Amino acid sequence: MRFAERMGRLSTAASFDMLARGKALEAAGRSIIHLGIGEPDFDTPSFIRRAADAALAAGYTHYGPAAGLPEFRKLIADTWRARRGLACEPANVVVTPGAKPILFFAMLATLEAGDEVLIPSPAFPTYASVAQFLGARVVPVPLVAERGFDVDLAALRQRITPRSRMLILNSPHNPTGGVLPRATLEALAELTRRNDLIVVSDEIYAGMVHEGESPSIATLPGMVERTVVVDGFSKTYAMTGWRLGFGIMPEPLARHMAALMNNSNSCTATFVQKAGEAALTGPQDEVMAMVAEFRARREVVVAGLNAIPGVHCSPPAGAFYAFPRILGTGLRSEELADQLLEESGVVTLPGTGFGAEGEGHLRLSYANSRENLREGLARIQEFLAARVRA
Repeated sequence: MRFAERMGRLSTAASFDMLARGKALEAAGRSIIHLGIGEPDFDTPSFIRRAADAALAAGYTHYGPAAGLPEFRKLIADTWRARRGLACEPANVVVTPGAKPILFFAMLATLEAGDEVLIPSPAFPTYASVAQFLGARVVPVPLVAERGFDVDLAALRQRITPRSRMLILNSPHNPTGGVLPRATLEALAELTRRNDLIVVSDEIYAGMVHEGESPSIATLPGMVERTVVVDGFSKTYAMTGWRLGFGIMPEPLARHMAALMNNSNSCTATFVQKAGEAALTGPQDEVMAMVAEFRARREVVVAGLNAIPGVHCSPPAGAFYAFPRILGTGLRSEELADQLLEESGVVTLPGTGFGAEGEGHLRLSYANSRENLREGLARIQEFLAARVRA
């Protein structure tokens, strides 16, 4: 069978590759601590599960509109207007099976081959993968670790060219846990307006902020007309397997998105959308408790990493990832991640899995119990101590 050349431009996520390796070792009898995959370890709140059961019983098992159920789109618009200050109406909302289709469709609908996509890096690998798949050119923009992984604005200005078409933002950020301050967003907004850029703002972790606030660039003057906000239910509501995401965007783009949905997935499962309605309107106690637990786990991970010689970790301001600097270990990112898995049974991700700019770092997900986090940190410390003794 002959495959299209573009298939060679798609990459797979390091997190799933490392997860598979860890699971294979577990199947062989090894004790493995999983600090790799970015998935809440909590069950979906019970009231959401009950709502899905009720929706199935009520017959929500058929096709729905490609852009989403009208009542769900209205609820999302009303909720995000109230919570995030976004100027949006139901016509600006498109519901998809997970948030990734919004990323894919936004690029598919707006990019031509040769267009340049500016991506602050290290970054979630899907951004670059999809852009390259579509024939666009990826232009990495460094993040400044010493400033909480803020965007290097001077570097961004230098990289903007007449072919620049799109800027992708992610705050709170995967893999670093950084949150872009308002002053940076204001500077980015000015740059995008001046250079007529489209902004794709991935805000999937906006409900998991540990310090300060995480405003949306779409709320700044002149930005709602050029921004696609990407969000969903996977992280905040522990609904990764439900595949429920959405985008908020200018209405003309929403119509194109609906056409892409019509020709690909037809629609998002209707009973899942009813569960999403319950997530937004039901009691938020379990959600708040989950976020509080992630905040407590962050303290465990940051303190544990900083107690390891050769490792330094600044407290992440959001999400559930730590991105420690490992330069003092004398090992490169992939080398250390491989050895920690094979020799110590700890799954981590090399920083280079998020772009070349991630070299010198590991990503650890603290979506695991405090007991497992402490055990994983102890194994990392013991591995590095043994290497020093040797």
